[in-house]
Parts: sequence; C-alpha cells; structure tokens
Amino acid sequence: MKFYPSFKRTFDVCAATVATVLLSPVLLATALIIKIDSKGPVIFRQQRLGQGGKPFWIYKFRSMTVGAEKQGTGVYSYKGDTRITRVGKIIRATSIDELPQLWNIVKGDMALIGPRPALTYHPWPYEHYTDHQKHMFDVRPGITGWAQVNGRKEVPWPERIELNIEYVNKMSFAMDAKIFFLTFYKVFTNADNNNTGVTAK
Repeated sequence: MKFYPSFKRTFDVCAATVATVLLSPVLLATALIIKIDSKGPVIFRQQRLGQGGKPFWIYKFRSMTVGAEKQGTGVYSYKGDTRITRVGKIIRATSIDELPQLWNIVKGDMALIGPRPALTYHPWPYEHYTDHQKHMFDVRPGITGWAQVNGRKEVPWPERIELNIEYVNKMSFAMDAKIFFLTFYKVFTNADNNNTGVTAK
C-alpha cells in the first residue's frame, strides 16, 4: 500500500491516545503499587536506537531495583533474576511494564508495531551494524514486532535482525494485524519471555 506509512502513523497516534485514556486506571494503579513496593522512580528511562539509528529515550514502568542495569550482565534478565521486584514480576509477565511507550508513540519515537528498539550499545553500537542490518532502522521501532511473535527473547540477535528486516520489507496492514493478534497470544501465554542464554556475542 503506497500510502500505508502515513496511514500507519495516523492510526498509531489515534490508537495510543485512546489506549492511554481507556487504560488510565491501570496506569495509575500500576504507578501506585510500584511506588509502594520499592524505592525509586515509577518510570524507567533508557536510551534506545530509533528510526535512522537516532537515539531516543524509551519509557517503561520500573520493574527492577534501582541501578539494576549496572548489576549482573547489565543487559539480560532471566528467570529468577533477583534484580526484578515483586511487582516487576507481575508487570513483566503481563507486559504492563511496556504501557508507558504509548507516550513514545505519541511523541513520534515509536510505532505500535515495528522492530523492537535495540539498546544503543547492545548487541552493537549503530555504526557496527552492516549496511544490510541497518535496514531494520528504516522504520520507527515498535512496542511489538515480527521478531517478538517469532521467538521473542529466545531468538539470537542476528536472526532477530533478519526478522526485523523481513518486517520492513513486507510491512503492510495485513502483516501488522497478524502481529497485533499474535502478540495478545504471546502475552496471554507468557511465551518466550525469558532469556535462556546469550543472544549476541
């Protein structure tokens, strides 16, 4: 669809705005129980690579102890990870921790569906990606994407990147709809939501 990117952006902004209003009780309740459960800010900010490799701040509900990114691997979370708070275990399992990214969509940093945004330093800095791999940055990153419904955290990064590029090349309303509904299944079953090993070297 020639005009799909423009339609997609308009749809994303409208959907994110409506979702924020409808989910406001969940957002407020989550913020409250995070504050009660552990010390630290409610929102966790982290720099990620966006469209064109441009860094941006991604927002999540904090699910780990303060300073967790400086402990252990600094990247991976795993089953039984002691850095994850009690509330964090619940909001991660249900993906509620990702809801603040609705604001990233409104701001223009992200889309509802697209490649998940990589860290600025992991698996590699932007300049270390090959020209082929950099195609995954041709579109806005998403809250969910093709790689997430095809293995999620269990997929090694090189394969994850290829899935992201496949999405960029085939992006369409039909593909986005398929990813959207498959995401609900993945979240409902909590499938592929634990790192089982190192996914990049």
